[in-house]
Amino acid sequence: MNRRTILAGSILLGLGCAFAGLFATAAPQSPNGVSDVDPHTAFGSKTAPVIIEVFSDFQCPACKTLFTTTNRQVMDNYVSTGKVYFIHRDYPLPMHAYSRIAARYGRAAAEIGKFETVEKVLFENQEKWEQTGDVDGTVASVLSPAEMAKVRALVKGGALDPLIDKDYALGQGYRVNQTPTTVFHCKGQTYPYAGVMTYATLKQFLDQLLSQS
Repeated sequence: MNRRTILAGSILLGLGCAFAGLFATAAPQSPNGVSDVDPHTAFGSKTAPVIIEVFSDFQCPACKTLFTTTNRQVMDNYVSTGKVYFIHRDYPLPMHAYSRIAARYGRAAAEIGKFETVEKVLFENQEKWEQTGDVDGTVASVLSPAEMAKVRALVKGGALDPLIDKDYALGQGYRVNQTPTTVFHCKGQTYPYAGVMTYATLKQFLDQLLSQS
């Protein structure tokens, strides 16, 4: 464990966070240190000094909280300014009846450039579609008929499950055991955090990482 690792751990502990521990993934690494990045579900500059992977389940209430209270501000203040490269990872939990279906629709929407639109409507209407199972209708409410036809064709095509399964396998490599789990990468170091982190806390941590880069 080097000085930078100790420092980052101290930062998280000092912010009152339950630090999840440091570990390295055994998966093959791409040049930026993160493997198997689908450009349709990744946002910002690939050369950003900090990379964030969020393992998320559309039917998970905590994931909704992280999305609505924290991650949208991260997108506005860090991703759009080139400081963070943000990667969505699908991690549908078996306990949720419709989470994999929602992940398929999210992936299909990503393929036509509508991931953020569909992510927003799925999270904001989570309580409704998890009661009815009407993921299709929820997504259709924010897409045009032509866009929805493309999404439905992709969902039925069967090519999306391998992409979801690949994200899930990556999460298992990181020992993800709950959603959301956020994994930070900076200067060759990996810092995982399980659970919801407030934007104020996350901002402090990101600013500390960026000050070292």
